[in-house]
Amino acid sequence: MTTATKWNLTGTYFESCDCEIACPCIFLRPPNTENGDCNVLITWNIENGSFGDTDVSGLKVAMAAHAPGLMIDGNWKVALYLDENASESQQAALGQIFGGQAGGVFEIFAGFISEILGVGTASIEYSADGKNRSVKVGNIAEAAIEGIEGLDGADVTISGNPLGVSLGVPAVVATSTVNRFNDHGMTWDFSGKNGYYSDFNYEV
Repeated sequence: MTTATKWNLTGTYFESCDCEIACPCIFLRPPNTENGDCNVLITWNIENGSFGDTDVSGLKVAMAAHAPGLMIDGNWKVALYLDENASESQQAALGQIFGGQAGGVFEIFAGFISEILGVGTASIEYSADGKNRSVKVGNIAEAAIEGIEGLDGADVTISGNPLGVSLGVPAVVATSTVNRFNDHGMTWDFSGKNGYYSDFNYEV
């Protein structure tokens, strides 16, 4: 059951998965990976945000997820990592938001999840510079992507997709230079695969 607490988050995010470019999952199509599943690391850089009276601006959250097939069919296994710089009240707020208990987009995401492998805190180092995005989550995960150069150097974007982390905002298409993850029995290590990044604006 959702709470009545009002919350909002704005900032930038990026994701890196092992699908070939461009990941078809956002079009409700099966993953185009060798095994037909999808492994993805998503990171949110919260520039401004609040949960009730709790300010969560400047914090970061990362999520690793495995989907065994068509993402819309669910059965995701996920691990959630909250910024170690967050206070106890901030961690509680972020846990409720990203765990889906506070309603909004993450409540929808929660409907696809069959197993939460763990919720923990970690050092999350996030960088955004031009077409480049990168993150390091403690000794657990590392990912970096670079936006694909389009016509006359412009971004290549996708919009109108029915599934995504930041619906209604054009997603910039990118390619990974690294994506490594090892925790909770999930392990992967790849590069040269799909990435997306954009702004986000969530509120309830």
